[in-house]
Amino acid sequence: MAIVTAQKTPDRQPPLSETSIIGWMQKNLFSSITNTILTVITLYIVYLTVKGIYIWGFADATFVAENRRECYNNSLTGACWAGVIDWMDNIMYGRYPRDELWRINAGGILVVLWMAPLWMSKVKGKIFIGISVVMLYPFLAGYLFSGGSKGLFMQVMVSGAIVAFIANMLNMIIGLTKNQSLVQFLLRIFNQNNASDKTQRNVILGIMIISFLAIFLWQISFNLEKVGWTQWGGLFLTLVIAGVGIAASMPLGVILALGRRSRLPVVRVLSTSFIEIFRSVPLITVLFMATTMFPLFMPDGFVLNKLVQVIIAVILFNACYMAENVRAGLQAIPKGQFEGAHTIGLGYWGTMGLIVMPQALKHMIPNIVGNFIGLLKNSTLVSIIGLFDILLMLRSISRDVPWLGLHREPLIFGAVLFFILCFSMSKYSRHLEKKLSTDNKS
Repeated sequence: MAIVTAQKTPDRQPPLSETSIIGWMQKNLFSSITNTILTVITLYIVYLTVKGIYIWGFADATFVAENRRECYNNSLTGACWAGVIDWMDNIMYGRYPRDELWRINAGGILVVLWMAPLWMSKVKGKIFIGISVVMLYPFLAGYLFSGGSKGLFMQVMVSGAIVAFIANMLNMIIGLTKNQSLVQFLLRIFNQNNASDKTQRNVILGIMIISFLAIFLWQISFNLEKVGWTQWGGLFLTLVIAGVGIAASMPLGVILALGRRSRLPVVRVLSTSFIEIFRSVPLITVLFMATTMFPLFMPDGFVLNKLVQVIIAVILFNACYMAENVRAGLQAIPKGQFEGAHTIGLGYWGTMGLIVMPQALKHMIPNIVGNFIGLLKNSTLVSIIGLFDILLMLRSISRDVPWLGLHREPLIFGAVLFFILCFSMSKYSRHLEKKLSTDNKS
């Protein structure tokens, strides 16, 4: 006797049609007299708002003018975007030398190209790509932005970053064309596909050493003009502080979270105390403490500029909040995962790195991205201690003689810019959630 079982198929939403849209509107917007009245009132308010914004921001706005008086002569009721346009270079780059702006643009292009393979399914070795971005790109970008003479340590790190970038680009090209990794391609080129693991490691290591030495000798004579940190500013400075803070606070937060869950009393107490101290004070207090207290703990003759002090403060502050997010994710993992990992012979770090942490990070994506968005917005607090970030640049427009008193338009422009950045991060986090199947929807 054959038994037929019915399998439940996931619900699929039918494509929207004119009938379904009308039905949805009748059910949700015009289902009763009260809902109909509220819908009409809301639509009228939205219409008035959109109409007012359009008239003020576009129809009656002035986009080309020499000063604010010309804006008033053109329209008394429209926006004066000419001041924002006139200050656009300062808003984006601060007081960075205009003939050296290519260095900032090159740094932005580098990080985009470096991270592009992370979104390509055919590219192999994405873990190493991410690690190289976090560990090496800041040194290459830091020298590109600041310039000056390079010490031995900086020369080594810049050379390593260049080698990693070139290897990443080759790995991406080979992955897209050959559907294999750079390591596999090199082993095939040198006929070492069937060699022992030790021989293959030696071949790859030899290629890396030769490439590093060649780049190191090439870049010794390559020097850029020095640009002091006091000339950094605008959106560029905001992204530098937020980017370094995001890249460094994530691994530090993981370490602090593991330390807080450690069975060693000393490690647990120190980690807990560090987290609670930084989470108990506002960021602006930490920034003031960083600029006044950090120099007292430094050895004689060792001087940190204000920008480095601020970045360190932002990293430490954000790492503590990140640690709590990571700890929450770790607590959501069932104990059976830990026990199963120990059963197959994995130690503590193997259990955390291969079993527990990948699962925990999937569940923490919304909280982690929310923390990153908060860090991006909180980076504007550095304007209070004298760094010319984008907020201080926007406020400076109203103190410029031709645009004296122009407050509203620059701040609205800044709000829209931050909305675009934060909304993009939020949408990408949602994309990651769906891609990694972190939600429970079928």
